[in-house]
Amino acid sequence: MKPELKYSLLACAIAQAFAFNAHAQEQGQPIAEVVVTGARAPNLERAAVGGFADTAIVDTPASITAIGRSQMQDLSIRSATEAMRYDASVSDAYNAVGYAEQFSIRGFALDNNYSYRKDGFAIPGDTQIALENKERIEVLKGLAGLSAGVATPGGIVNYVTKRPTNTPLRSATVEVSERGTLYGTVDLGGRFEDRRFGYRINAAAADLHSYVRGANGERQFVSGAFDWQISPDAKLELDMDYQHKAQLTAPGYQLIRGEVLPSGVSSKLLMNDQPWARPVDTRDTNLGLRFEYRLADGWKATIAGNKHWFKRDDYTAFPYGCSNEGDGYYPGYCSNGDYDVYDYQSVGERKSPWGVQAMLQGRFATGALRHQLTVGASWAERHDSFGDYVYDYVGYSNIWHPLDTPHVGPERVTGPVFERRSDQESALFAQDIVGITSQLTLHGGLRYVQTKRRDYIDPDYVASRDSFLLPSVALVYGLNRDWNVYGAVSHGLQHGGIAPMETANENQVMEPGRSKQFEIGMKGSMAGLNLSASLFQIRQGLEYTDPNRTLPVVVDGETEQRHPYVRGGRETHRGLELAADGKLGAGLQAGVSLMALNTRQDGTGDAAIDGKRVTDAPNFKSTTWIEYAVPRLPGLKLDANWQYAGRKAFDVENRVLVPGYHVFGLGAAYGLKVGATKITLRARVDNLFDKFYWRDVTPALGGYLLPGAPRTFRLSGQFDF
Repeated sequence: MKPELKYSLLACAIAQAFAFNAHAQEQGQPIAEVVVTGARAPNLERAAVGGFADTAIVDTPASITAIGRSQMQDLSIRSATEAMRYDASVSDAYNAVGYAEQFSIRGFALDNNYSYRKDGFAIPGDTQIALENKERIEVLKGLAGLSAGVATPGGIVNYVTKRPTNTPLRSATVEVSERGTLYGTVDLGGRFEDRRFGYRINAAAADLHSYVRGANGERQFVSGAFDWQISPDAKLELDMDYQHKAQLTAPGYQLIRGEVLPSGVSSKLLMNDQPWARPVDTRDTNLGLRFEYRLADGWKATIAGNKHWFKRDDYTAFPYGCSNEGDGYYPGYCSNGDYDVYDYQSVGERKSPWGVQAMLQGRFATGALRHQLTVGASWAERHDSFGDYVYDYVGYSNIWHPLDTPHVGPERVTGPVFERRSDQESALFAQDIVGITSQLTLHGGLRYVQTKRRDYIDPDYVASRDSFLLPSVALVYGLNRDWNVYGAVSHGLQHGGIAPMETANENQVMEPGRSKQFEIGMKGSMAGLNLSASLFQIRQGLEYTDPNRTLPVVVDGETEQRHPYVRGGRETHRGLELAADGKLGAGLQAGVSLMALNTRQDGTGDAAIDGKRVTDAPNFKSTTWIEYAVPRLPGLKLDANWQYAGRKAFDVENRVLVPGYHVFGLGAAYGLKVGATKITLRARVDNLFDKFYWRDVTPALGGYLLPGAPRTFRLSGQFDF
């Protein structure tokens, strides 16, 4: 997108908001205060992620969180990273500033290719997924084998697209945050003169100045969603979007000498700050189509599809290892803070997944039994293209005294880009929700999945083919109109991991693996509060870089000893989740989300690993927020939040445990009216006490730690016409 178009888009958001405001004042219309109403609780009443259609969350035998558009506005949420703070079961998983937003659920890192969904279809999680055209974010915690097929056992994150509105919608928001990040967005919806046709248009632009000094960039987004009510029984929906983002990424830290946490470092330091550093540039596009036809009373057929295009030029001045001390440390930094700097380039990366799904759904009875039946079929493909990456040693820098490390000699470029990996997934599925009595409901389902994979392992392709049956069964018992208890057993399927950079078997793909989950839970409401609790156990095979084995690898004509990436033994995650949100009294709302998690590795045969905790999974995590509508100042609301995370294991041997942390934030919103325009002014400060903490640790790429954001501020104005 050309720079002048980018700034025109941002100016449009600002100008439209303030032009209308100025016009109202010219008309002499008085300013009147109004109270901004609406629940702020992160949990919505319905979600699609727990099955094959929008369902009341209280009736779903799974742990689900849904964060809607109004909640995202009230909390000034601009990214999924900010949204996930309000669910204790979700954590960051190598979620680097300027790179991909990556998460773990219940201690399992999500798969970038299969765990992130748009309207149920898998899309890459390799960049920031735009929220401007999303009605809500749904988080299914636990196995999604029946409804989603291939997905990691922690769960899935599903982004639900906004649809056209029946009444005119005109909204604009402008915001300034961090070190001068300027953001603007518009949201337009309604019906055409022929009311069978509707539209929803969203656009946004941002000039990014991250709290990490120098990690600057830009972002532009535009989307359109349309529908056509062909007849009372037939409806066609179309949506499309485009996003461009370019930003210098902020790599993480490694351990000093591979064994000690760095101290005295700054969360504002950009370790990618070199004269030759370039931003990571991503472009992604979606095209979605859905047709629904009502066959008869209680029966409907749907067919839907989505095509995604993703392109990335990946550049990083990558910090890895120490060659300036003794025989060096790999991974790890020197005692004096020196670290090696590599020129990493992978230009022209492309992913192009697409999928289609057809379903028949209906209700019927057999004697005293009431059935809600879903049968369907799906097909999905993904094609990944990339070249041989550049990874050249350039020099060194220091975590306490950064140095410019200029290039010496000719600069290399990425090798030929061609298709290196392709996946196919076909499935048949059926689910029957059987009302046995007025209180007891049986949820039974089965998904048959066939997977095909083709990987380029130099010098040839390696193909694999597998098939799996994924059963799921659950019982839901209604204690009364407001309370349900449930028990569920489900099976999941995930593709094997890919051996990361710097391992002995780099790029080797593990075989697909199964996972199994048991869960019991309770959901309901009491005295204005939505309450839920669940106990779960999830088990799958353990994949890790084996620190106690090395294999010889020839690199640039020289033999190196590297650790292999292996699957051995298993990991078991057992936990308790508690959540509550709602009204505590007049003008007072609150919410809390808690997760206690016990993780264990066993069966590897290695005494240094068996019995230890899984990496990057705190034993306890919580988030709490409270909001107060000030009665003496109508329109003013104040809120506060508190996040806590316990210690996390840095490595599979648990040699290093990363300390836990507490982080606090404050916010305020004031609503007023200028003529017919509703204006909401918001202010927010995060990490109120400017605490340094390690929010994210990962064993990937040799092991990295990412610090949390320092104290940051944001101010915004929302204009609803």
